[in-house]
Amino acid sequence: MTTTRLPSAGFSITIRIGVTADASAIGRLTTCVGEAGAIVTALDVVDSDPTTVIVDLTCDTADSNHADQVVKSLTALDGVDVRKVSDRTFLLHLGGKIEVTPKVALRNRDELSRAYTPGVARVCLAIAENPADARRLTIKRNTVAVVTDGSAVLGLGNLGPAASLPVMEGKAALFKRFGGVDAWPVVLDTQDVDEIVSIVRAIAPAYGGINLEDIAAPRCFEIEAKLRDLLDIPVFHDDQHGTAIVVLAALTNALRVVGKRLADVKVVVSGAGAAGTAIMKLLLRQGVGDIIAYDRAGALHRGLADGNPAWQWLAENTNKENYSGDLPGAIRGADVFIGVSAPNLLTGDDIAGMAKDSIVFALANPDPEVDPREARKYAAVVATGRSDQPNQINNVLAFPGVFRGMLDAHAEEFTEEMALAAAQAIADVVGEDKINPTVIVPSVFDSRVATAVAAAVRAAAQNPAPAPAADPGPADLPEIAATAAAPTAPLANNTN
Repeated sequence: MTTTRLPSAGFSITIRIGVTADASAIGRLTTCVGEAGAIVTALDVVDSDPTTVIVDLTCDTADSNHADQVVKSLTALDGVDVRKVSDRTFLLHLGGKIEVTPKVALRNRDELSRAYTPGVARVCLAIAENPADARRLTIKRNTVAVVTDGSAVLGLGNLGPAASLPVMEGKAALFKRFGGVDAWPVVLDTQDVDEIVSIVRAIAPAYGGINLEDIAAPRCFEIEAKLRDLLDIPVFHDDQHGTAIVVLAALTNALRVVGKRLADVKVVVSGAGAAGTAIMKLLLRQGVGDIIAYDRAGALHRGLADGNPAWQWLAENTNKENYSGDLPGAIRGADVFIGVSAPNLLTGDDIAGMAKDSIVFALANPDPEVDPREARKYAAVVATGRSDQPNQINNVLAFPGVFRGMLDAHAEEFTEEMALAAAQAIADVVGEDKINPTVIVPSVFDSRVATAVAAAVRAAAQNPAPAPAADPGPADLPEIAATAAAPTAPLANNTN
Protein backbone atom coordinates (compact mmCIF):
# COMPACT_ATOMS: atom_id res chain seq x y z
CA MET A 1 0.00 0.00 0.00
CA THR A 2 1.47 3.35 -1.06
CA THR A 3 0.30 6.91 -1.68
CA THR A 4 1.16 9.19 -4.58
CA ARG A 5 0.41 12.30 -2.51
CA LEU A 6 3.14 14.09 -0.62
CA PRO A 7 3.30 13.51 3.16
CA SER A 8 3.03 16.66 5.24
CA ALA A 9 3.52 17.78 8.83
CA GLY A 10 -0.12 18.89 8.66
CA PHE A 11 -1.07 15.21 8.83
CA SER A 12 1.50 14.13 11.40
CA ILE A 13 0.50 11.37 13.80
CA THR A 14 2.15 9.81 16.84
CA ILE A 15 1.48 6.10 17.34
CA ARG A 16 2.17 4.43 20.68
CA ILE A 17 3.24 0.87 19.96
CA GLY A 18 4.16 -2.14 22.05
CA VAL A 19 6.57 -4.35 20.15
CA THR A 20 8.44 -7.55 20.96
CA ALA A 21 11.87 -6.75 22.38
CA ASP A 22 14.16 -8.19 19.71
CA ALA A 23 16.96 -6.68 17.64
CA SER A 24 14.86 -6.23 14.51
CA ALA A 25 11.73 -4.77 16.11
CA ILE A 26 12.42 -1.06 15.54
CA GLY A 27 13.66 -1.65 12.03
CA ARG A 28 10.47 -3.52 11.14
CA LEU A 29 8.37 -0.57 12.33
CA THR A 30 10.24 2.07 10.35
CA THR A 31 10.39 -0.13 7.25
CA CYS A 32 6.63 -0.70 7.42
CA VAL A 33 5.95 3.05 7.69
CA GLY A 34 8.27 3.80 4.77
CA GLU A 35 6.69 1.15 2.58
CA ALA A 36 3.30 2.69 3.39
CA GLY A 37 4.48 5.97 1.88
CA ALA A 38 4.81 7.93 5.14
CA ILE A 39 7.92 9.62 6.56
CA VAL A 40 9.20 8.78 10.04
CA THR A 41 10.15 12.02 11.84
CA ALA A 42 10.77 10.71 15.38
CA LEU A 43 10.92 7.47 17.33
CA ASP A 44 11.13 7.57 21.12
CA VAL A 45 11.37 4.68 23.58
CA VAL A 46 8.79 5.31 26.31
CA ASP A 47 9.20 2.17 28.44
CA SER A 48 10.48 -1.38 28.30
CA ASP A 49 10.69 -4.69 30.12
CA PRO A 50 12.50 -7.95 29.30
CA THR A 51 9.94 -8.91 26.63
CA THR A 52 8.40 -5.66 25.32
CA VAL A 53 9.45 -2.19 24.18
CA ILE A 54 6.96 0.70 24.19
CA VAL A 55 7.73 3.31 21.55
CA ASP A 56 6.13 6.52 20.27
CA LEU A 57 6.56 6.58 16.50
CA THR A 58 5.83 9.92 14.84
CA CYS A 59 5.38 10.15 11.09
CA ASP A 60 4.08 12.51 8.42
CA THR A 61 1.27 11.20 6.25
CA ALA A 62 -0.52 12.56 3.18
CA ASP A 63 -4.04 12.84 4.58
CA SER A 64 -6.38 11.30 7.15
CA ASN A 65 -7.09 8.21 5.04
CA HIS A 66 -3.39 7.64 4.52
CA ALA A 67 -2.82 7.92 8.27
CA ASP A 68 -5.44 5.23 8.85
CA GLN A 69 -3.73 3.01 6.29
CA VAL A 70 -0.35 3.44 7.98
CA VAL A 71 -1.85 2.43 11.32
CA LYS A 72 -3.49 -0.64 9.74
CA SER A 73 -0.18 -1.68 8.19
CA LEU A 74 1.55 -1.47 11.58
CA THR A 75 -1.28 -3.34 13.30
CA ALA A 76 -0.89 -6.20 10.82
CA LEU A 77 2.74 -6.82 11.82
CA ASP A 78 3.47 -9.82 14.03
CA GLY A 79 4.36 -8.92 17.60
CA VAL A 80 3.06 -5.33 17.28
CA ASP A 81 0.38 -3.87 19.55
CA VAL A 82 -0.89 -0.43 18.46
CA ARG A 83 -2.13 1.12 21.70
CA LYS A 84 -2.96 4.72 20.84
CA VAL A 85 -2.92 7.06 17.84
CA SER A 86 -2.70 10.82 18.37
CA ASP A 87 -3.29 13.38 15.63
CA ARG A 88 -0.67 16.01 16.38
CA THR A 89 -2.55 18.77 14.56
CA PHE A 90 -5.68 18.31 16.68
CA LEU A 91 -3.56 18.18 19.83
CA LEU A 92 -2.02 21.55 18.94
CA HIS A 93 -5.47 23.13 18.57
CA LEU A 94 -6.94 21.94 21.87
CA GLY A 95 -8.30 25.00 23.68
CA GLY A 96 -7.32 27.33 20.84
CA LYS A 97 -3.94 28.84 19.88
CA ILE A 98 -4.04 32.40 21.22
CA GLU A 99 -4.80 34.21 24.47
CA VAL A 100 -4.92 37.73 25.93
CA THR A 101 -2.31 38.72 28.50
CA PRO A 102 -1.93 42.13 30.19
CA LYS A 103 1.06 44.30 29.30
CA VAL A 104 1.10 46.03 32.69
CA ALA A 105 1.48 44.70 36.21
CA LEU A 106 -1.59 44.60 38.46
CA ARG A 107 0.03 43.59 41.74
CA ASN A 108 -1.46 46.10 44.18
CA ARG A 109 -4.03 48.86 44.66
CA ASP A 110 -1.66 51.53 43.39
CA GLU A 111 -1.20 49.83 40.02
CA LEU A 112 -4.90 48.98 39.78
CA SER A 113 -5.85 52.61 40.38
CA ARG A 114 -3.78 53.72 37.40
CA ALA A 115 -4.72 50.90 35.02
CA TYR A 116 -8.41 51.05 35.91
CA THR A 117 -10.61 53.33 37.96
CA PRO A 118 -10.13 56.10 39.00
CA GLY A 119 -6.98 56.86 36.96
CA VAL A 120 -8.28 55.49 33.65
CA ALA A 121 -10.99 58.18 33.57
CA ARG A 122 -8.40 60.85 32.82
CA VAL A 123 -7.21 58.92 29.78
CA CYS A 124 -10.81 58.50 28.55
CA LEU A 125 -11.38 62.24 28.80
CA ALA A 126 -8.14 62.96 26.94
CA ILE A 127 -9.22 60.75 24.04
CA ALA A 128 -12.71 62.29 24.02
CA GLU A 129 -11.08 65.69 23.64
CA ASN A 130 -8.62 64.49 20.97
CA PRO A 131 -9.78 61.20 19.30
CA ALA A 132 -6.44 60.84 17.48
CA ASP A 133 -4.87 60.04 20.85
CA ALA A 134 -6.54 56.62 20.70
CA ARG A 135 -3.67 55.50 18.46
CA ARG A 136 -1.20 56.55 21.15
CA LEU A 137 -3.00 55.57 24.37
CA THR A 138 -4.89 52.37 23.50
CA ILE A 139 -4.46 49.01 21.81
CA LYS A 140 -5.49 50.67 18.54
CA ARG A 141 -1.81 51.51 18.08
CA ASN A 142 -0.89 47.87 17.49
CA THR A 143 -4.08 45.85 16.96
CA VAL A 144 -5.63 44.37 13.82
CA ALA A 145 -9.01 42.70 13.33
CA VAL A 146 -8.85 39.47 11.32
CA VAL A 147 -12.32 39.46 9.76
CA THR A 148 -14.04 36.60 7.94
CA ASP A 149 -17.48 35.33 7.03
CA GLY A 150 -16.20 31.77 6.62
CA SER A 151 -17.21 31.62 2.96
CA ALA A 152 -13.84 30.58 1.47
CA VAL A 153 -11.88 28.82 4.21
CA LEU A 154 -8.51 27.77 2.84
CA GLY A 155 -9.38 25.70 -0.24
CA LEU A 156 -12.25 24.00 1.55
CA GLY A 157 -15.09 26.32 0.58
CA ASN A 158 -17.98 27.78 2.54
CA LEU A 159 -17.54 26.26 6.01
CA GLY A 160 -19.11 29.09 8.00
CA PRO A 161 -17.78 31.21 10.88
CA ALA A 162 -17.22 28.57 13.58
CA ALA A 163 -15.20 26.30 11.29
CA SER A 164 -13.13 29.28 10.13
CA LEU A 165 -12.00 30.13 13.66
CA PRO A 166 -8.94 27.79 13.76
CA VAL A 167 -7.59 29.55 10.64
CA MET A 168 -8.22 33.01 12.07
CA GLU A 169 -6.53 32.03 15.35
CA GLY A 170 -3.54 30.85 13.35
CA LYS A 171 -3.48 34.10 11.43
CA ALA A 172 -3.50 36.08 14.68
CA ALA A 173 -0.65 33.95 16.04
CA LEU A 174 1.40 34.63 12.90
CA PHE A 175 0.80 38.37 13.17
CA LYS A 176 2.28 38.31 16.66
CA ARG A 177 5.12 35.89 15.95
CA PHE A 178 6.44 37.57 12.81
CA GLY A 179 5.32 41.20 13.06
CA GLY A 180 4.80 41.86 16.75
CA VAL A 181 1.22 42.84 15.85
CA ASP A 182 -1.66 42.03 18.19
CA ALA A 183 -4.47 40.56 16.10
CA TRP A 184 -7.84 39.09 17.03
CA PRO A 185 -10.27 36.88 15.09
CA VAL A 186 -13.61 38.47 14.21
CA VAL A 187 -15.76 35.70 12.71
CA LEU A 188 -19.12 36.90 11.46
CA ASP A 189 -22.30 34.82 11.20
CA THR A 190 -23.47 36.59 8.06
CA GLN A 191 -22.49 36.63 4.42
CA ASP A 192 -24.45 39.72 3.53
CA VAL A 193 -22.16 42.40 2.10
CA ASP A 194 -23.89 45.38 3.69
CA GLU A 195 -24.18 43.67 7.07
CA ILE A 196 -20.50 42.74 7.08
CA VAL A 197 -19.53 46.29 6.14
CA SER A 198 -21.79 47.70 8.85
CA ILE A 199 -20.38 45.42 11.56
CA VAL A 200 -16.75 46.09 10.65
CA ARG A 201 -17.38 49.81 10.49
CA ALA A 202 -18.94 49.67 13.97
CA ILE A 203 -16.02 47.82 15.59
CA ALA A 204 -13.26 49.70 13.73
CA PRO A 205 -12.54 52.28 16.51
CA ALA A 206 -10.70 49.59 18.50
CA TYR A 207 -8.37 48.63 15.67
CA GLY A 208 -5.48 50.13 13.72
CA GLY A 209 -6.17 47.99 10.66
CA ILE A 210 -8.58 45.46 9.15
CA ASN A 211 -7.33 42.21 7.64
CA LEU A 212 -10.06 40.55 5.55
CA GLU A 213 -9.57 36.82 5.35
CA ASP A 214 -11.18 33.85 3.57
CA ILE A 215 -14.11 35.80 2.11
CA ALA A 216 -15.24 34.41 -1.23
CA ALA A 217 -14.93 36.29 -4.50
CA PRO A 218 -16.62 38.30 -5.83
CA ARG A 219 -18.10 39.45 -2.48
CA CYS A 220 -14.62 40.18 -1.10
CA PHE A 221 -14.02 42.86 -3.76
CA GLU A 222 -17.12 44.81 -2.84
CA ILE A 223 -16.57 44.52 0.92
CA GLU A 224 -13.02 45.76 0.63
CA ALA A 225 -13.96 48.67 -1.62
CA LYS A 226 -16.77 49.83 0.65
CA LEU A 227 -14.70 49.58 3.81
CA ARG A 228 -11.85 51.52 2.23
CA ASP A 229 -14.27 54.35 1.47
CA LEU A 230 -15.72 54.32 5.01
CA LEU A 231 -12.72 53.80 7.31
CA ASP A 232 -9.66 55.87 8.19
CA ILE A 233 -7.55 52.77 8.85
CA PRO A 234 -5.97 50.36 6.31
CA VAL A 235 -8.16 47.59 4.90
CA PHE A 236 -6.14 44.70 3.48
CA HIS A 237 -7.55 41.49 1.98
CA ASP A 238 -4.73 39.02 2.48
CA ASP A 239 -6.03 36.44 0.03
CA GLN A 240 -5.71 39.12 -2.65
CA HIS A 241 -2.88 41.45 -1.73
CA GLY A 242 -0.75 39.23 0.49
CA THR A 243 -0.68 36.51 -2.14
CA ALA A 244 0.02 38.98 -4.95
CA ILE A 245 2.92 40.56 -3.04
CA VAL A 246 4.67 37.25 -2.37
CA VAL A 247 4.07 35.95 -5.91
CA LEU A 248 5.57 39.13 -7.39
CA ALA A 249 8.57 38.83 -5.04
CA ALA A 250 9.12 35.20 -5.98
CA LEU A 251 8.68 35.88 -9.70
CA THR A 252 11.16 38.77 -9.51
CA ASN A 253 13.85 36.37 -8.28
CA ALA A 254 12.78 33.48 -10.51
CA LEU A 255 13.19 35.72 -13.55
CA ARG A 256 16.64 36.68 -12.28
CA VAL A 257 17.52 32.97 -12.15
CA VAL A 258 16.48 32.31 -15.75
CA GLY A 259 17.67 35.66 -17.12
CA LYS A 260 14.33 36.91 -18.42
CA ARG A 261 12.55 40.25 -18.03
CA LEU A 262 8.97 40.61 -16.85
CA ALA A 263 8.18 42.77 -19.87
CA ASP A 264 9.16 39.93 -22.19
CA VAL A 265 7.35 36.97 -20.65
CA LYS A 266 3.97 35.38 -21.19
CA VAL A 267 2.22 34.35 -17.96
CA VAL A 268 -0.72 31.98 -17.56
CA VAL A 269 -2.71 32.29 -14.32
CA SER A 270 -5.09 29.48 -13.38
CA GLY A 271 -7.72 30.85 -11.01
CA ALA A 272 -9.35 34.24 -11.53
CA GLY A 273 -10.74 34.57 -8.04
CA ALA A 274 -9.51 36.85 -5.26
CA ALA A 275 -5.85 35.76 -5.33
CA GLY A 276 -5.54 35.38 -9.09
CA THR A 277 -7.16 38.72 -9.85
CA ALA A 278 -4.85 40.56 -7.45
CA ILE A 279 -1.79 38.78 -8.83
CA MET A 280 -2.68 39.73 -12.39
CA LYS A 281 -3.40 43.36 -11.54
CA LEU A 282 -0.05 43.69 -9.77
CA LEU A 283 1.79 42.05 -12.69
CA LEU A 284 0.02 44.37 -15.12
CA ARG A 285 1.06 47.32 -12.95
CA GLN A 286 4.67 46.13 -13.27
CA GLY A 287 4.49 45.86 -17.07
CA VAL A 288 4.24 42.11 -17.69
CA GLY A 289 4.48 41.08 -21.34
CA ASP A 290 1.15 39.25 -21.51
CA ILE A 291 -1.20 37.26 -19.28
CA ILE A 292 -3.81 34.64 -20.02
CA ALA A 293 -6.30 34.21 -17.17
CA TYR A 294 -7.97 30.80 -16.89
CA ASP A 295 -10.91 29.76 -14.74
CA ARG A 296 -13.98 27.53 -14.83
CA ALA A 297 -15.31 29.40 -17.84
CA GLY A 298 -12.06 28.65 -19.70
CA ALA A 299 -9.52 31.19 -20.89
CA LEU A 300 -10.86 34.69 -20.26
CA HIS A 301 -11.08 36.31 -23.68
CA ARG A 302 -12.89 39.13 -25.43
CA GLY A 303 -16.35 37.93 -26.36
CA LEU A 304 -16.64 35.74 -23.23
CA ALA A 305 -20.33 35.11 -22.58
CA ASP A 306 -20.07 35.19 -18.77
CA GLY A 307 -21.40 38.47 -17.32
CA ASN A 308 -18.95 38.64 -14.40
CA PRO A 309 -17.48 42.19 -14.43
CA ALA A 310 -14.23 41.02 -12.83
CA TRP A 311 -13.68 38.46 -15.56
CA GLN A 312 -14.76 40.90 -18.26
CA TRP A 313 -12.21 43.44 -17.06
CA LEU A 314 -9.48 40.79 -17.16
CA ALA A 315 -10.59 39.70 -20.63
CA GLU A 316 -10.29 43.30 -21.86
CA ASN A 317 -6.90 43.93 -20.24
CA THR A 318 -5.06 40.62 -20.81
CA ASN A 319 -4.74 37.86 -23.42
CA LYS A 320 -3.43 39.89 -26.35
CA GLU A 321 -4.02 37.08 -28.85
CA ASN A 322 -7.53 36.39 -27.47
CA TYR A 323 -6.80 32.70 -26.80
CA SER A 324 -9.99 30.77 -25.93
CA GLY A 325 -8.85 27.16 -25.54
CA ASP A 326 -8.02 24.87 -22.63
CA LEU A 327 -5.37 25.23 -19.90
CA PRO A 328 -2.75 22.86 -21.39
CA GLY A 329 -3.05 24.81 -24.64
CA ALA A 330 -2.71 28.12 -22.82
CA ILE A 331 0.60 27.18 -21.21
CA ARG A 332 2.09 25.80 -24.41
CA GLY A 333 5.00 28.11 -25.13
CA ALA A 334 4.34 30.21 -22.00
CA ASP A 335 7.24 31.36 -19.84
CA VAL A 336 5.40 31.32 -16.48
CA PHE A 337 2.52 29.34 -15.00
CA ILE A 338 0.90 30.57 -11.77
CA GLY A 339 -1.78 28.36 -10.25
CA VAL A 340 -4.12 29.57 -7.51
CA SER A 341 -6.93 27.18 -8.28
CA ALA A 342 -7.36 23.43 -7.92
CA PRO A 343 -5.19 20.28 -7.75
CA ASN A 344 -3.93 18.10 -10.57
CA LEU A 345 -4.95 20.24 -13.54
CA LEU A 346 -1.69 19.67 -15.42
CA THR A 347 0.83 16.90 -16.04
CA GLY A 348 4.56 16.86 -16.50
CA ASP A 349 4.01 16.59 -20.26
CA ASP A 350 2.07 19.86 -20.17
CA ILE A 351 4.99 21.58 -18.43
CA ALA A 352 7.35 20.13 -21.03
CA GLY A 353 5.46 22.15 -23.65
CA MET A 354 6.25 25.48 -22.00
CA ALA A 355 9.02 27.80 -23.17
CA LYS A 356 12.66 27.07 -22.42
CA ASP A 357 13.65 27.90 -18.81
CA SER A 358 10.02 27.99 -17.73
CA ILE A 359 8.79 28.96 -14.27
CA VAL A 360 5.99 27.08 -12.48
CA PHE A 361 4.23 28.35 -9.36
CA ALA A 362 1.68 25.62 -8.52
CA LEU A 363 0.14 27.05 -5.36
CA ALA A 364 -3.08 25.11 -4.72
CA ASN A 365 -3.00 23.48 -1.29
CA PRO A 366 -2.49 20.85 -0.13
CA ASP A 367 -2.23 19.37 -3.63
CA PRO A 368 -0.77 21.64 -6.35
CA GLU A 369 -2.06 22.07 -9.89
CA VAL A 370 0.80 19.85 -11.04
CA ASP A 371 2.94 17.41 -9.10
CA PRO A 372 6.09 19.43 -8.29
CA ARG A 373 8.23 16.36 -8.78
CA GLU A 374 6.98 16.10 -12.36
CA ALA A 375 7.20 19.84 -12.95
CA ARG A 376 10.86 19.94 -11.87
CA LYS A 377 11.75 17.54 -14.69
CA TYR A 378 10.98 20.25 -17.23
CA ALA A 379 10.74 23.69 -15.54
CA ALA A 380 13.79 25.68 -14.48
CA VAL A 381 12.13 27.00 -11.30
CA VAL A 382 9.24 25.40 -9.41
CA ALA A 383 7.44 26.80 -6.37
CA THR A 384 4.44 25.59 -4.37
CA GLY A 385 2.45 26.68 -1.34
CA ARG A 386 3.71 23.72 0.69
CA SER A 387 6.12 24.02 3.59
CA ASP A 388 7.74 20.67 2.77
CA GLN A 389 8.84 21.73 -0.72
CA PRO A 390 11.50 24.23 -1.88
CA ASN A 391 10.35 27.76 -2.69
CA GLN A 392 7.26 27.97 -0.52
CA ILE A 393 5.06 30.90 -1.58
CA ASN A 394 3.55 31.81 1.78
CA ASN A 395 1.59 34.94 2.66
CA VAL A 396 3.31 35.09 6.03
CA LEU A 397 6.26 36.62 4.17
CA ALA A 398 4.06 39.66 3.53
CA PHE A 399 1.20 40.47 5.87
CA PRO A 400 3.01 40.76 9.24
CA GLY A 401 5.52 43.24 7.84
CA VAL A 402 2.91 45.07 5.77
CA PHE A 403 0.75 45.72 8.82
CA ARG A 404 3.78 46.49 11.00
CA GLY A 405 4.77 49.19 8.54
CA MET A 406 1.25 50.59 8.19
CA LEU A 407 0.69 50.69 11.95
CA ASP A 408 4.05 52.37 12.57
CA ALA A 409 3.26 54.98 9.91
CA HIS A 410 -0.28 55.53 11.25
CA ALA A 411 -1.39 54.84 7.68
CA GLU A 412 -5.03 55.41 6.81
CA GLU A 413 -5.08 53.16 3.76
CA PHE A 414 -3.24 50.36 1.98
CA THR A 415 -1.91 51.38 -1.43
CA GLU A 416 -0.52 49.71 -4.53
CA GLU A 417 2.79 51.49 -3.91
CA MET A 418 3.01 49.70 -0.55
CA ALA A 419 2.38 46.37 -2.29
CA LEU A 420 5.16 46.97 -4.82
CA ALA A 421 7.56 48.13 -2.11
CA ALA A 422 6.81 45.07 0.01
CA ALA A 423 7.35 42.70 -2.92
CA GLN A 424 10.71 44.27 -3.75
CA ALA A 425 11.76 44.10 -0.10
CA ILE A 426 10.96 40.37 0.11
CA ALA A 427 12.85 39.65 -3.12
CA ASP A 428 15.88 41.64 -2.00
CA VAL A 429 16.14 39.84 1.35
CA VAL A 430 17.34 36.75 -0.53
CA GLY A 431 20.09 38.73 -2.27
CA GLU A 432 21.00 38.43 -5.94
CA ASP A 433 24.18 36.56 -4.99
CA LYS A 434 22.18 33.92 -3.09
CA ILE A 435 19.28 33.12 -5.41
CA ASN A 436 19.16 29.84 -7.31
CA PRO A 437 16.40 27.57 -8.67
CA THR A 438 15.55 26.29 -5.18
CA VAL A 439 15.93 29.60 -3.32
CA ILE A 440 13.83 32.41 -4.80
CA VAL A 441 12.14 33.54 -1.57
CA PRO A 442 13.48 33.81 1.97
CA SER A 443 12.43 31.42 4.70
CA VAL A 444 9.32 32.44 6.62
CA PHE A 445 11.53 32.21 9.70
CA ASP A 446 14.10 34.67 8.37
CA SER A 447 13.95 37.49 10.91
CA ARG A 448 15.00 40.05 8.29
CA VAL A 449 11.82 39.69 6.24
CA ALA A 450 9.21 41.42 8.41
CA THR A 451 11.68 44.17 9.32
CA ALA A 452 12.54 44.84 5.67
CA VAL A 453 8.90 44.75 4.55
CA ALA A 454 7.82 47.04 7.40
CA ALA A 455 10.51 49.56 6.53
CA ALA A 456 9.56 49.52 2.84
CA VAL A 457 5.84 49.91 3.57
CA ARG A 458 6.48 52.65 6.11
CA ALA A 459 8.55 54.57 3.56
CA ALA A 460 5.85 54.14 0.91
CA ALA A 461 3.21 55.37 3.36
CA GLN A 462 5.23 58.41 4.39
CA ASN A 463 6.30 59.30 0.84
CA PRO A 464 3.36 58.32 -1.36
CA ALA A 465 3.73 58.40 -5.12
CA PRO A 466 1.44 60.65 -7.18
CA ALA A 467 -2.06 59.21 -7.48
CA PRO A 468 -2.37 56.99 -10.59
CA ALA A 469 -5.24 57.17 -13.05
CA ALA A 470 -8.44 55.58 -11.85
CA ASP A 471 -8.29 51.78 -12.09
CA PRO A 472 -11.52 50.35 -13.51
CA GLY A 473 -10.67 46.95 -12.05
CA PRO A 474 -12.87 44.60 -9.99
CA ALA A 475 -12.25 46.36 -6.67
CA ASP A 476 -13.99 49.44 -8.08
CA LEU A 477 -17.10 47.69 -9.31
CA PRO A 478 -19.76 47.69 -6.56
CA GLU A 479 -22.24 45.84 -8.75
CA ILE A 480 -19.91 42.87 -9.04
CA ALA A 481 -21.53 40.85 -6.24
CA ALA A 482 -24.90 40.96 -7.91
CA THR A 483 -23.73 39.81 -11.31
CA ALA A 484 -20.75 37.51 -10.94
CA ALA A 485 -20.63 33.76 -10.64
CA ALA A 486 -18.33 32.51 -7.90
CA PRO A 487 -14.83 32.06 -9.34
CA THR A 488 -12.34 29.45 -8.28
CA ALA A 489 -11.53 29.40 -4.56
CA PRO A 490 -8.48 31.50 -3.64
CA LEU A 491 -5.14 30.18 -2.53
CA ALA A 492 -4.94 28.67 0.92
CA ASN A 493 -2.49 30.61 3.28
CA ASN A 494 -0.74 27.73 4.99
CA THR A 495 -1.24 29.64 8.13
CA ASN A 496 -2.55 30.66 6.26
